[in-house]
Amino acid sequence: MSSLSQPHRRGGKWPVLCAWLAVTALIAAGALMTTSGTAFRMEWIALGDAFSWLRMGAQLAAVAAILGIVSLLVAGLCKRWGAALTGAVVAVVAVTMIAMPVQMQQRAQTVPPIHDITTDMDNPPAFVALANARETAPNAVDYPGVETARQQRASYPMLQPVTLAVPMARVQTAARDLIAARDWQLAEASPTTLEATAITLEATASTRWFGFKDDVVIRLTDTSDGVRVDMRSASRLGKSDLGTNAERIQDFLEDLQRAVR
Repeated sequence: MSSLSQPHRRGGKWPVLCAWLAVTALIAAGALMTTSGTAFRMEWIALGDAFSWLRMGAQLAAVAAILGIVSLLVAGLCKRWGAALTGAVVAVVAVTMIAMPVQMQQRAQTVPPIHDITTDMDNPPAFVALANARETAPNAVDYPGVETARQQRASYPMLQPVTLAVPMARVQTAARDLIAARDWQLAEASPTTLEATAITLEATASTRWFGFKDDVVIRLTDTSDGVRVDMRSASRLGKSDLGTNAERIQDFLEDLQRAVR
């Protein structure tokens, strides 16, 4: 009677076990990948260790994806639909998690290994207020020079200074508003008056995940055609910025042009 009242479930414990192994691997992968940046930002671990956590997390996510697919197939064949659904969800989430580091690696292969970008490579805006902060960082305060300029011209030919046919005070106010909207930390404006004919704004942008700090200097110069805007964005750490600084400059200048229309 007991065998009739409790029919044997197809596949036994294996469909459920495989699904739970997939879930466990996914949770471990997520924990490693999400905490790697936080732990580095809080200065609990070194950057190399953070990248190791990220790499191990991606590897565990790959394991979770495989286990999820196996669980989906095994549980599906056994008509254990709960375990099959769990496996499918794990596989989709794991593949999504793997996509991020893969995209970062692919992007690193398509952009030049440089970290200091400017619209004026002959006379790049200089860091003054942020010079001391950059002195303590691995990357140099001064613009790297000819080789960096050559690679920038080849990869980012669209980065050029813009000239705005509006008063200096309006451009400076718009630039300050954009800096604030981006949550950049404004270091100093030199000179500080709105009536000046040449103004430099320095600020620091921090990434949300790892807390990497990139420094920005915006130079406003009054000319006969209007206010010329030059910009420089440089990472404090790392050989390659994965194109972040060029993208930051392009986005800022486009937003600035829209803001003063």
